[in-house]
Amino acid sequence: MINIPRACLLLVGGAVGDRFGARRVMITCDSVMLATTVILAVATFGLGAPTWLLLCTGLIVGIVDAFYLPASGSMPRRLVGKDNLPQALALQQTGNQVVTLAGGPIGGILVALAGLAGVAVVDAITFALVLCVLIAIRSAISVDPPSSRQNIFKQVAEGIRVAMRHPVLRPSLILTAAAAGFLLPVIALLIPLFCRSQHWSVTSAGIITGAQSGGVLLVALSVVRFGRLRRQGISAAGGLAVASAGIGSLALAPSVACAAGFACLAGAGLGLFTTHIGPLILGTAPEEYLSRIQALLVFVQSVTLLAMNNVLGNLARFAGPAAALVTCALVLLVTAAIALGSPSLRRVDSVAS
Repeated sequence: MINIPRACLLLVGGAVGDRFGARRVMITCDSVMLATTVILAVATFGLGAPTWLLLCTGLIVGIVDAFYLPASGSMPRRLVGKDNLPQALALQQTGNQVVTLAGGPIGGILVALAGLAGVAVVDAITFALVLCVLIAIRSAISVDPPSSRQNIFKQVAEGIRVAMRHPVLRPSLILTAAAAGFLLPVIALLIPLFCRSQHWSVTSAGIITGAQSGGVLLVALSVVRFGRLRRQGISAAGGLAVASAGIGSLALAPSVACAAGFACLAGAGLGLFTTHIGPLILGTAPEEYLSRIQALLVFVQSVTLLAMNNVLGNLARFAGPAAALVTCALVLLVTAAIALGSPSLRRVDSVAS
């Protein structure tokens, strides 16, 4: 109920963000989520958590995400411009990693202490805080492009056409698809399956997953402190190669300690990739297409991840998790080699300037 409407409406959401302004769309979406969580808190307090209520909430979340994600994805460039974009996105990624690591345990504690109604109240408070921030930063944001009277679906098609014809955006989106399909499933799907096949404990799986997140955080914090590497395209491709080495070695790891080290290496490769591909895509996107390009980026990631989770899951089932890990490593290595041979990605800094 979340993923299907989000995937179906993402590209429309990007066009709406470019047409009416990213900040206005974010304020609207945040207000809807504030109202939704307040209603959910009241409803669950009186009704409990019936399935229909959870499904309706999921549907609203999916629809809102489709409009919110492209708009919020374009905001770093609107706030800091191109010069400080790598540090801003690296800082954002650091926050995302911290929230991802802490969100599960904190959510579990809140559910145990206050139930779903209490969690909804806390959620409503966070949406209210974000709404206050969005209203307060109005003067710090560059003026949004004027609204267009063009048909919204024509705007969607125009955004796709611009991305596919752009010498940097097109290969960058292909690299992103490869990372989403063969790197992200390693973390959520293949590492737990591999640990199970090795008869390692759940705690061991948590340590390995945490090591991967630590590698991402280490690279992201380095970019925040020292800035990005000079050649963005080559650095992004190099990140895939480093991740490939980590994943391939992980498949042969004889112990939990070795697996954690290789997972950290794979995380460092993921961090190197994301901290350079993100600024590359957002920095080279034309100003009037920022939300649409971000929508296309999220769409490519979501669809590829959904498809490859099933493919790699079945491969792990029939050939074993180690074989699936080796497959991911080989595909990422080939992708990195092709990317390193791309003239547009090698010249990306001069193109972006």
